[in-house]
Amino acid sequence: MQTDWKLRVATEDDISAIEKLIPLSVRGLQAAYYSTAQMEAALGSVFGVDRQLILDKTYFVVEYGGEIIGCGGWSKRRTLFGSDHQTNRDDAELNPSADAARIRAFFIHPAWARRGVGRRILDECEQTIRAAGFKSIELAATLSGVAFYAVCGYVSGERLDVPLPNGLSLKIVRMTKELH
Repeated sequence: MQTDWKLRVATEDDISAIEKLIPLSVRGLQAAYYSTAQMEAALGSVFGVDRQLILDKTYFVVEYGGEIIGCGGWSKRRTLFGSDHQTNRDDAELNPSADAARIRAFFIHPAWARRGVGRRILDECEQTIRAAGFKSIELAATLSGVAFYAVCGYVSGERLDVPLPNGLSLKIVRMTKELH
């Protein structure tokens, strides 16, 4: 497995590259699970950049050859998913002793899928979540992400339908993991 890529904390200078990666990832890796109309409606709202994660320094990118090939992060805030264009955001900070940290906004370039990039980002997130004092993690997985998170120890819970701007909805699965 090729691992000569570099993981680092994302900066505001990465936003344009992340904005290019997200639709490539969504269209390339979600097509077997969602219709084109669902994916297109979700781009920009459900699937998009959340600048708060970058400002909190809890968002990571993986670079190879000067290109961002993956991104993802975690949050100490109540919002479970969505870009900063999502209307039902709650940026209140979570209490590490009572609340679960959030895994957020993972997008991998399709050419780099299933090559360890997502797992490396997730491992970094879990390490920093532990260091921040959280005891558990929660996330909203797309249908294509459920198997990945399950292999990493996350347990599937409630299935939700996220309303989209075009009247359709996007099925997601709430998943959790207890940290030991």
